[in-house]
Amino acid sequence: MKHRPTGFGIDELPRIVRGEGSYLIDAAGKRYLDGSGGPAVFCLGHAHPEVNAAIAAQMHDIAYAYRYLFTSAALEDLSATVLRLCGPGFQDIVYSNSGSDAVESAMKIALQHFAARGLMDKRRFIARRRSWHGNTLGALSISDFYQRRRAFEGSLLDVTFVSAANAYRPPDGVAAADLAGCLAAELDRTIVSLGPERVAAFVFEPIVGAAGGVVPAPDGYARAIAAVCRKHDVLLIADEVMCGAGRSGTWRALEHDDVVPDLMCVAKGLAGGYIPLGATLVTARAAAPIKSAHGTFMTGHTFTGHTAACAAGLAVQRILERDRLVDRVRRDGAAFQESLRHALSRFDEVGDVRGRGFFVGVELVSDRDTRTPFDASRALSFEIGARAFADGLICYPCAGNVDGNAGDTVILAPPYNCSDSELEEIVTKFARAVDAALSRG
Repeated sequence: MKHRPTGFGIDELPRIVRGEGSYLIDAAGKRYLDGSGGPAVFCLGHAHPEVNAAIAAQMHDIAYAYRYLFTSAALEDLSATVLRLCGPGFQDIVYSNSGSDAVESAMKIALQHFAARGLMDKRRFIARRRSWHGNTLGALSISDFYQRRRAFEGSLLDVTFVSAANAYRPPDGVAAADLAGCLAAELDRTIVSLGPERVAAFVFEPIVGAAGGVVPAPDGYARAIAAVCRKHDVLLIADEVMCGAGRSGTWRALEHDDVVPDLMCVAKGLAGGYIPLGATLVTARAAAPIKSAHGTFMTGHTFTGHTAACAAGLAVQRILERDRLVDRVRRDGAAFQESLRHALSRFDEVGDVRGRGFFVGVELVSDRDTRTPFDASRALSFEIGARAFADGLICYPCAGNVDGNAGDTVILAPPYNCSDSELEEIVTKFARAVDAALSRG
């Protein structure tokens, strides 16, 4: 099999020296337009002066105070802001250092919830095929991403997987109009088969990121699975680490579906990459038994609620709200996607352009009619990524979305404050990279 390049399809990593808005500049002076926000992280681009000033001011006063000894204005104000932006339903926030940590905390809180109720048999998690939830062993256990988990098999939790919710690649014989109901029925059967008394939670990404190449669930899906979970006393965990915090045009991705999960994980767009920060949001329903029986959540780390990280998150969220950038993502996302679709329409190998807001995935296929993927040895998505990078555009290539090995997708997720001309540059350079990669093949 052909050796796949490291990173985003890049053989040798240049040394970064600074960022300027939507651009990064390396030691040789080359400029890169960050068309994917790294891995869909940089919602405000790089070196935003207001965010940097907020971090510097917090660092000047106190960088960090241990959460069991002190609270802080940064933590309290960020919590109030996030809870307000999420709308009604959530009551508590457990902060962490990454999206993986946020998912791990959600899993632990789900288990603690049932322990507090004396239901110690409810230990099992159900997740979906072609999903990615993080690098910790727990989060990795609920992820169906063969390339990232195979080295750790044998030490992972025993998790049950149900079908992916992918309208472009539905189960055989299932029509698009029937997909949501079919998948909800599958989840229902799976819970019954395992025994509802044994199942703690169902975990899903409202819009699948790296494992699928931006796959929004079909209309009605989230409401249908929420009803199934409630019916069987199973907690619903929404992993919005990649698709949340405004990335899809609403602060909560599930706001689009009018669904409030029991637990929700956010990270990437929370502090925009300025300082690592993740969070697990908990509804009153999920939290009440824990507070009654145990007093507090039994999860967290030394740096949970890190003061400077919270100051960074607060600054990012204030700017997003003040400048109405989530509204901008919702308003301009469809046009950005349509511009990409138009620019790529001449390539028969572009099977699907999909997404929501500034979160767009492009899937490449060897046959558009049959949706047959390229052979994995072609490593097409990584070649597109490498050619784009050489041309000064950062995109996010992914592989294995079809069967764990074959399948090529590329994610584009620009900063929310990316200018119209920068969006045009992303489209132009990405189409050029696709053309070059396909011409070579």
